[in-house]
Amino acid sequence: MGATTHVADEAALRAGVRAVCAEFPGAYWRGLEPDRYPDAFVAAMTAAGLLAVLIPTEYGGSGLGLEQAAVILEEVNAAGGSASACHAQMYTMGTLLRHGTDEQKRRWLPAIAAGEVRLQAFGVTERDAGSDTTRITTRAERRGGGWVIDGHKAWTSRALHSDLMLLLARTAPYDPAHRADGLSVFLIDLRDLAGITIRATEAMVNHATSEVLLEGVEVPADTLVGEEGRGFRHILDGMNAERILIAAECVGDGRWFVETGARYASEREVFGRPVGANQGVQFPLARAYAAVRAADLMRRDAARIFDAGGPCGPEANMAKLLASEASWQAANACLDAHGGYGFLREFDVERKFRETRVYQTAPVNNNLVLAYLGQNVLGMPRSY
Repeated sequence: MGATTHVADEAALRAGVRAVCAEFPGAYWRGLEPDRYPDAFVAAMTAAGLLAVLIPTEYGGSGLGLEQAAVILEEVNAAGGSASACHAQMYTMGTLLRHGTDEQKRRWLPAIAAGEVRLQAFGVTERDAGSDTTRITTRAERRGGGWVIDGHKAWTSRALHSDLMLLLARTAPYDPAHRADGLSVFLIDLRDLAGITIRATEAMVNHATSEVLLEGVEVPADTLVGEEGRGFRHILDGMNAERILIAAECVGDGRWFVETGARYASEREVFGRPVGANQGVQFPLARAYAAVRAADLMRRDAARIFDAGGPCGPEANMAKLLASEASWQAANACLDAHGGYGFLREFDVERKFRETRVYQTAPVNNNLVLAYLGQNVLGMPRSY
């Protein structure tokens, strides 16, 4: 594919996403707060085929790469929406496509692509383990030809609105010498599943966050994804995809903040001239614009490596770090440009401000990204 064709395809993809988002303006998103799920928006994205972008064509999807998936989520946020309502259906594909069996793919991927079932839940984090994923205690034991799962998951966004959940559980005792061993991944059907309780949890942003309790949950043997005991390595493909996609969302947020701030600053007059003529307003927006553009380049580099099947841990983490910092920089510049009006709900600045702040902390804290880079890339002593 030539460079010109690639640019044209991306432009068409962006236009398609924008067409869907035009039906869901700021008033729609404000009306969902504090805790309503955007079912209509997700249904529209599904109907347009945008959530099946990573699913191979033989299973009813578009068969495209993470680069294109990132463009979709970026445009949603750049249009003033929130891609967090549906991004898990993309980043979970990193684990399912690379480590799922042919039977699992034949069973689930066509239904996901058609919107008949939703895969929006990623059950990894636990309260006590936090970011130390290897210390999770949710346990899966072989019993009667299947598995019995007991445990608890926190921050499992969209579990109440998902039919399937990709779940990480311990299948062997924790070994300090081999911390990443003994964990396994399961793709479980949440519908009418006995022993599972999902509770919504209130948060600063409307990300449909919940906790999941599993008590004697019985699942068949074929729910295991990949090799038993190597689940931590399997979900890294999902985690790297998640970091890249979150970076794209932050780039979209950054674009929205810069464009919204610049437009308001050009129109709003105080003391007889536009507030954007003041360097104290103009320069922060200009600097944020530069930061967002730079983060976008890192995001694209990470996605390119991921799509080529290469190891992209450093690039994925750097993309998330730089993009989340750039979007936060843009958020503050935009809020400052609006002054008091930025705190009014009708302007959407305060909503987007809250939403983009999350990504300094999730899906991985930026301090942990720095620790990862310091130890694994720069070769310095372990800091945690």
